[in-house]
Amino acid sequence: MSEPFDAVDVIKAKRDGGRLSEAQIDWVIDAYTRGVVAEEQMAALAMAVFWRGLEPAELARWTLAMLNSGERLDFSGLGRPTADKHSTGGVGDKITLPLGPLVASCGVAVPQLSGRGLGHTGGTLDKLESIPGWRAALTNQEMRRQLADVGAVICQAGSGLAPADRKLYALRDVTGTVDCIPLIASSIMSKKIAEGTAALVLDVKCGSGAFMRDFDSAHELARTMVGIGAAHGVATTALITDMSTPLGLTAGNALEVRESVEVLAGGGPKDVVDLTLALAREMLASAGVEADPADNLANGKAMDVWRRMIAAQGGDPAAELPWAKHTHDVVAEASGTLARLDALQVGVAAWRLGAGRARKEDPVQAGAGVVMHAKPGDQVSAGQPLMTLHTDTPDRFERALEALDGAWTISQEPFEASPVVLDRVA
Repeated sequence: MSEPFDAVDVIKAKRDGGRLSEAQIDWVIDAYTRGVVAEEQMAALAMAVFWRGLEPAELARWTLAMLNSGERLDFSGLGRPTADKHSTGGVGDKITLPLGPLVASCGVAVPQLSGRGLGHTGGTLDKLESIPGWRAALTNQEMRRQLADVGAVICQAGSGLAPADRKLYALRDVTGTVDCIPLIASSIMSKKIAEGTAALVLDVKCGSGAFMRDFDSAHELARTMVGIGAAHGVATTALITDMSTPLGLTAGNALEVRESVEVLAGGGPKDVVDLTLALAREMLASAGVEADPADNLANGKAMDVWRRMIAAQGGDPAAELPWAKHTHDVVAEASGTLARLDALQVGVAAWRLGAGRARKEDPVQAGAGVVMHAKPGDQVSAGQPLMTLHTDTPDRFERALEALDGAWTISQEPFEASPVVLDRVA
């Protein structure tokens, strides 16, 4: 059977600044998924999009074509509204763990399809897999049943959701086209819309530990994704949040689960609690539910959902989480106010300690990571531990310490940390 278009013509059209038609976009995404458009041809088109961009109508259609490459989940018959959250990733970003149960405890179902970590950013599934017995792989039927019974599920996406994105994502990674806002936005939104959620809240990180290093690019990505959501009938809002310093006091898998449980118990670091509540309020408002989520952190209802959610996926919520076999303290060299703690450097240190992976197939250590004893704005004393490094393999300490060289600043002047939420886009 002959194809209706030629890949070279599509590449040239975008290369020369032209606008692709809906038929061209539908064909090229489908043909690439089928293997008719070769990898090198899609690489050329991705680079053309990198330089020339996609107009809003092109981007909406590109997202739809990726969405239509696979199955779409439908949770409309649950009897309660649905809402989801997506974070662009950062260091110590464990918000999904307390957020899902918290929002579910307020009457909104949360179908959260999550991923694994790569490089310095941690993966939600890696964190949860540090809980003995917990499993990430669920069938669509298991996912629907858990949403009906418990109200929240965190699991890996099935292979049937947006397969075009899976192929294109891997290609972008090796062709220098990762940091392209239209391709990032369509990748994220095609998967999230395929989940079948009616409302979506985006947490777009900004700062050294984030994919978007500066506020303007984070704002552009947020605005682009909100526009895609609106074009596809999904109520979408975004918060731009600070990732210049790590979130919370832990970076690592089991370490972050412990901190998440502290938040669900009504404690935990202020920045984690503040962001969890800010995102919960956005999700509830988008789903049309009036409730104050702070009440359910205090009264134990969110913790009840957490325990049921973990148990439903084979985990033991009462089990002791693993600890690393070896620790090393990093101490303050002077007294004063901690004025800077670089998120990227802490993330790279946690990764080198074994908390993350360099390649998708690499194993991770459940107990590895960094515990921070101070955050920007805190007073510190010379000789006081600033952070403790955790790993099962002590020969990793040297490279982790190299990553932390110059990662913090101690000032003699007063310093006030910036708020975690920087802006809202709707």
